[in-house]
Amino acid sequence: MPNNAPHALHFGDQKKTVLVTGATGFIGGLLTRALVDDGHQVIALTRDPHKAGTTLQAKVRCIRSMDELTNADNVDVIVNLAGARILGARWSEQRKQTLRASRVGLTNKLVAWIAKAQSKPRLLLSGSAVGYYGIQAQGDTSELTEDAPPQAIFMSQLCQEWEKAASAARSHGVTVACMRFGMVLGHGGALPPMMLPVKMGLGGPLGGGKQMLAWIHVHDLLRGIAHLIRAAEDDKPVATAYNFTAPHSTTQAEFSGTAARILHRPFFFPTPALPVRLLLGEQADIVLEGQRAVPAQLQKEGFRFDYPTADEALRDLLS
Repeated sequence: MPNNAPHALHFGDQKKTVLVTGATGFIGGLLTRALVDDGHQVIALTRDPHKAGTTLQAKVRCIRSMDELTNADNVDVIVNLAGARILGARWSEQRKQTLRASRVGLTNKLVAWIAKAQSKPRLLLSGSAVGYYGIQAQGDTSELTEDAPPQAIFMSQLCQEWEKAASAARSHGVTVACMRFGMVLGHGGALPPMMLPVKMGLGGPLGGGKQMLAWIHVHDLLRGIAHLIRAAEDDKPVATAYNFTAPHSTTQAEFSGTAARILHRPFFFPTPALPVRLLLGEQADIVLEGQRAVPAQLQKEGFRFDYPTADEALRDLLS
């Protein structure tokens, strides 16, 4: 646990209407509840409003299409988190199109709605990922700040297209910030399946284990979103891109070794890279290569993390 109690989630003193895409997902669900608890109105864009309504709080309005909004619906902020799961089936051309449609296609629809809305939102926070930077060779510990260049590989190109789609909202007077998420740690998402072999006593370095792991505790991620919403409310400048990653990077072996130590499990079963590449194909780069993406812009703005180290984050989540 951090030395002090984690900061409460506060999204500003002015009560707002916030449209959230991906509201039934791991991050979106937590964000939606936090916004409602802080006194804000939430509209959830979802493919299944009835199912979403049973999952989210009763105070959340669920819509299937942006066409359901009227001129009376003054949306102040959009948080765009929707996107099909990146890890899973191999990245066939069909799978790549599905990933693009769920990110770029949906974002284009949001911008099209903004273009015709009488009352424009003040802020669009759009999801992205540290995959924007492509891959960083094992042993390369140079820091990737928000101005680091992308690469000509699929996961980088997908993030580039996603961010370009969101940036089109600027032509309509909307402030746009792209949030490049590292691996998000919480009681959902990627952490539970990652911890399964560790809990079974089968943890060890993956593909050498020297790849840098960019990660963030989900509580700090939500606080980062709140930080940007408050900044816009206070007319403070908002940058075009933010790395949502903890300030202390770690290697895959160090991260999993820390988890094994906290869970009192052994850590000596290495997993070679070759079978992982044979199983996952191109997307193996996500787990076998890394990015030392650092939160330079958040820190420049004075943001302080409640869980800056992997040890603190994992002790909170695994205790």
